[in-house]
Amino acid sequence: MELSILKIIESTIVDGPGLRTTVYSAGCTHHCHNCHNPQSWSIDNGIKTPVQDILRTILSNNENVTFSGGDPFMQISGFAELAELIKTHSNKTIWCYTGYTYEQILILPNAINLLKNIDVLIDGPFIDSLKDETLLFRGSSNQRIIDVKSSLLKGYTILLDLSPFHSPLLYSITNNKINNI
Repeated sequence: MELSILKIIESTIVDGPGLRTTVYSAGCTHHCHNCHNPQSWSIDNGIKTPVQDILRTILSNNENVTFSGGDPFMQISGFAELAELIKTHSNKTIWCYTGYTYEQILILPNAINLLKNIDVLIDGPFIDSLKDETLLFRGSSNQRIIDVKSSLLKGYTILLDLSPFHSPLLYSITNNKINNI
């Protein structure tokens, strides 16, 4: 299987805690106002990349993984396959950004195949009027950081406790305010 990918960035620190390898997917129908990545809207802007090639890049380092976009849920089958392979061959955590809400995802065909291998989901569209640069790992206050495993187990949405990650050092690094350290 192939995915339409804009780019893969290793050693990023803005898409979740610690060093991460982020896979940026092509294709997004949310078209958020002032989106930071509008070139990702068209799936045709991506490069068709075999899932096995993406997996090799991810397994070549000790970093955890983030799926971003575009919207990975526009390519559910391919990302579900990739996530399952990552979990089969490593103990890496997977974070995923989407413009859908968790509740919308639950009714998408085959979405459970991707959700079951995601550890954390940042859901909801970016809403420019709710932009908040003090938030960790998200752009607007409507977006939630969801503990997917616990949510699936309990049957309702459980937000991730970010208190272990909320430190002045992390805040400074994630907001590119190195001079405040």
